[in-house]
Amino acid sequence: MSNTKPPHGLSRNAANYGDPDFAFYLRRSFAASMGYSRVMLEKPVVGIADTASDYNNCHRSVPELVEAVKRGVLAAGALPLAFPTVSLCEPSLVPTSMHYRNLMAIDTEAMLTAQPMDAAVLIGGCDKTVPAQLMAAASADVPAVMLVTGPMLAQRFEGERLAACTDCRRYWAQYRAGTVSAERIGKIEGKLATTSGTCGVMGTASTMACIAATLGFMPLMAASAPAVHSDRLRIAEEAGALAVRLISHPVKPSEIITEKSVENALRVLLSLGGSTNALIHLTAIAGRVGVKIDLKRLDALSEETPVLVDLKPTGEGYMEDFHAAGGMIALLRELRDLLHLDCKDLYGQTLAEQLDAAPPFVDRAIIRARDKPISPVGGIVSLFGSLAPDGAILKRSAATPALFETEARCMVFDGLADLANRIDADDLDVKAEDILILKNAGPLTPAGMPEAGYLPIPKKLGRQGVKDMVRMSDCRMSGTAFGTIVLHIAPEAAAGGPLALVETGDRVRLSVKDRRLDLLVDAAELDRRRALWRAPVAPKRGWDKLMFEQVLQAPDGADLAFLRPEGV
Repeated sequence: MSNTKPPHGLSRNAANYGDPDFAFYLRRSFAASMGYSRVMLEKPVVGIADTASDYNNCHRSVPELVEAVKRGVLAAGALPLAFPTVSLCEPSLVPTSMHYRNLMAIDTEAMLTAQPMDAAVLIGGCDKTVPAQLMAAASADVPAVMLVTGPMLAQRFEGERLAACTDCRRYWAQYRAGTVSAERIGKIEGKLATTSGTCGVMGTASTMACIAATLGFMPLMAASAPAVHSDRLRIAEEAGALAVRLISHPVKPSEIITEKSVENALRVLLSLGGSTNALIHLTAIAGRVGVKIDLKRLDALSEETPVLVDLKPTGEGYMEDFHAAGGMIALLRELRDLLHLDCKDLYGQTLAEQLDAAPPFVDRAIIRARDKPISPVGGIVSLFGSLAPDGAILKRSAATPALFETEARCMVFDGLADLANRIDADDLDVKAEDILILKNAGPLTPAGMPEAGYLPIPKKLGRQGVKDMVRMSDCRMSGTAFGTIVLHIAPEAAAGGPLALVETGDRVRLSVKDRRLDLLVDAAELDRRRALWRAPVAPKRGWDKLMFEQVLQAPDGADLAFLRPEGV
């Protein structure tokens, strides 16, 4: 039996020149040129995914976090090596950051597997970065710690608190309705995001942070500590130390992303009144290890999982309030009897052990007791019917209950350009009771499944005081948005789903009670329309072409088909 130790650190993954000894000699030589001693170069290595970017305001604290992670790694006896990857920021990308989530996942997976490292720390924050990194970690199956940048702090301004991006949308809707002046909206613009960090509400970034913690990729309280809080730097240092621990006590992503932990994450999503985007992301992450999320199972969980967290966009508080109120520990303690308590985290602790060891404090103004919930049922419901054979979702915790049972005429927009050109026309034939439908904005389209499902209220109706309408689409909406909005209709219009056949004047029925979404047009007329429908032209090159050829529909997480395990 050989006593040779398995390769570690820089002795892993050598380039192949036909002479392995020369490959390692060359690597050590080039590493030495950066000033490392031979002692340091023989230590195990922790890779640090650095997603800092001048285009990504949510990540401007990343350089400081990298340094804190390095402290933790060095103190624990390993060598930290940071490396850059794709960085995604919603406001800075065309057509949308979602279009590039899978590209970032490919980039991150390649760097995790191609470079020599024994474990990794993944630094993410802005919406699509965390799911991209967890998708990559799941596929690479390299021991990895998730470190989020943390949420921004709310800003006090003229008697109210403001933070991106629910307050952005609230004020913009008032501006469109004519109740806020151009001067006022200009002032507000500079007060919505005044510290580093992700959106300060329970949007997609914060929801994904909570889900990552629930899955076990970081300590529970690490999900909510503000970006500018000293706790965030201590969490970063601990992430480095934890990564070193994973080298001698490995826990791989495939061991913690399980059917049970994914169901726990769904419970958390529902109880937070969390972002609808998180459902697509969690589906993609779980799909990388062969765990499938069933929308009908989600709906069953929603009926028995209460909304307990009072944060915007569905409530009043901000993420800093959630952290101070007890954060994920307090929330999971309230949900304890609904959870799989034997799920383990990267420390090897069960969820039950984590909750038992944690302080008992909770602020009931932010995290409600089970017998006094914000809502007795979960924030998201699934819908099926002739308009959505493969499903759609609605965030009922952010919707208007009076609109839950609606049958009405629809006003259809054929894409984003059509929406932009007509939505505010004074001669638009639309009434408050109509249903607005946007099609051709799903994952197959050049639009890239944007957060356009939050269709604006037509200006002519906004001026009349209309604040909500039933809106439907095959795309997404921001986790910071609100309204009676049906999303992720599948199959999408560009895939030839029934949504492709809807025309202005058709009648559509939404029933949240029956979980139905139906197009009330007779079969013969739909057959006539289908004969005239033409599939979209495929892009000719690059990432757009690969997405078009491989992207899956929303119920499968809009991942790329060839990146999932065979048979999933």
